[in-house]
Amino acid sequence: MTFSESISTCFNNYSNFDGRASRSEYWWFALFTTLGGIVSSVIDDSGIFYTIFIIAVLLPSLAVGARRLHDIGKSGWWQLLGLIPILGAIILIIFFVQKPQSGDNQYGPEVVLS
Repeated sequence: MTFSESISTCFNNYSNFDGRASRSEYWWFALFTTLGGIVSSVIDDSGIFYTIFIIAVLLPSLAVGARRLHDIGKSGWWQLLGLIPILGAIILIIFFVQKPQSGDNQYGPEVVLS
C-alpha cells in the first residue's frame, strides 16, 4: 500500500472499526498524521490549524489503530494502553510492528496486498 492509498483508505474508513489493516496502511497514516501535525503547528503560532488537524484525524487514527490490532489478533480496546504514560506507548508500538496473523482470524480475512 502506498502513502496516498493509505491516507485515502483511512479517511474512507474513518468510522470502520471492523476488519483488519496492514502494517503499511497503519504506518503510512501514522507518518501522515505526524507530518501534518508538524506542518500545521509551524504554519500558525496560535495553534488553531494544529487543533483542527488533530480533531480531523482523531477518529480515523483510532479506527486504523483498532484494525491494525485486529490484524495481529488483538482487540481494538488495547489502544487504551496509550493512556499509560511512556510504557503504554512502548507496548502499542511493539503491537503495531508485529507481523499479522496468517490466514483468517476472528476479525476478518487476511489483508492481501497486491
